[in-house]
Amino acid sequence: MVRLNKIYTRTGDDGTTGLASGERRSKADLRVEAYGAIDETNAAIGIARTALGADEPALGSMLARIQNDLFDLGADLATPADAPRADGALRIVQSQVERLEREIDELNAELQPLKSFILPGGSAAAAALHLARTIARRAERVMVALAATPGETVDGPAIRYVNRLSDFLFVASRIANQRGAADILWTPGQNR
Repeated sequence: MVRLNKIYTRTGDDGTTGLASGERRSKADLRVEAYGAIDETNAAIGIARTALGADEPALGSMLARIQNDLFDLGADLATPADAPRADGALRIVQSQVERLEREIDELNAELQPLKSFILPGGSAAAAALHLARTIARRAERVMVALAATPGETVDGPAIRYVNRLSDFLFVASRIANQRGAADILWTPGQNR
């Protein structure tokens, strides 16, 4: 159980932060950047859930599960595989990836196929979901860069999860846009 008695500790005043292992890293470290981008994604999903309100309760439940998964993913990223406390560390698992895939398929079955790219927008919830999608894509890029760094590891299910997440958020944005009816289509060269 997590217990937060004191919010500020002053230990980060030197520009470092502690990983779950206790190791100190620069706040500019790729691992810290990766779980920071996951935290940003989670916050943007929170905005989307607020904008959805009571509309689309099934989608709201899916997003709530994803927000919890993103805390799991942050814990995964904050605990390097070779860290002293890595045994029994919380990790994203393949079943979480598979659940996202099922939910993408379930939502996408309600939508007409696209004939154009769509612009982020429409409803407030859809716009927030598009923002979350772009942040998730950035998180994925940072995670891939981290995994390619000598001496660093990122488990495959974690990368697969964030890759599917951006796909989920795209489909969810269309659901939030009246099942695609309020999508704003891109018109190539419209303003030439």
